[in-house]
Amino acid sequence: MFRIMEQEKADSGVAALARGLELLRCFTPQETVLSNGELAQRTGLPKSTVSRLTRTLVDLGYLRQEARAYRVGPSVLALGYAALANLRVRDVARPHMQALADATQALVSLATRDRLSMIYLENCRSANNVTLRVAVGNQLPLATTSIGRAFLAGLPAGERAFLLKELTAREGKGWRAQAKAVDRELARFAEKGYCLSLGDWQKDTNAAAVPLIGSGGTDLFVLSISGPAFAVTARQLEEDLAPRLAALARHIEGLMV
Repeated sequence: MFRIMEQEKADSGVAALARGLELLRCFTPQETVLSNGELAQRTGLPKSTVSRLTRTLVDLGYLRQEARAYRVGPSVLALGYAALANLRVRDVARPHMQALADATQALVSLATRDRLSMIYLENCRSANNVTLRVAVGNQLPLATTSIGRAFLAGLPAGERAFLLKELTAREGKGWRAQAKAVDRELARFAEKGYCLSLGDWQKDTNAAAVPLIGSGGTDLFVLSISGPAFAVTARQLEEDLAPRLAALARHIEGLMV
């Protein structure tokens, strides 16, 4: 009986931890302040449960209370920087990404997957590039961006099939059109070694991306190069920028060995 009770307590603790983490995931660079009601709506948890969790997270420093709402506290920031510090690829890639950004006047980014989204780990742009401003930590979709498509292309077939199944379930009827574009870019990757997004995610933005394997061959990242459509054309991407990006990815992989 004692062991059963201890297991129930452990399961309860794990559930509470999982729920607390889900609350923290609700905060994004676009939604920095959320109330208990908004958190309950986003997580599907009862408002009473959310209230208990937010009180605990405030006590631990992971949330800060502002009137009847909350924002992420400094303890989460410390965890985020610790996670970034453990990504050797970011430090290795950054100077080479910056050099490419300076040479092309485009935005060069490093990203990886976060559930069914992609998340920026690093962004480099030239001093003259003031048109695209994205922040580390910003999330973007898998299916409509070159970054997401390149990530899917770089996965083993079984893992890619699993993610595509999850995306199909989440997107519902809207998935059919997205699936056609994903299939097209997977075929492009098989032929040319990169994926494109030509106004698919943001109407006036063009981008190319390539997968990048981290040290040990286990972690998958993506390098992308992007810019406004009037400055970064589809032809420029295919004839110049995408091949240079692919070469950069292979160079960084070599440095990671």
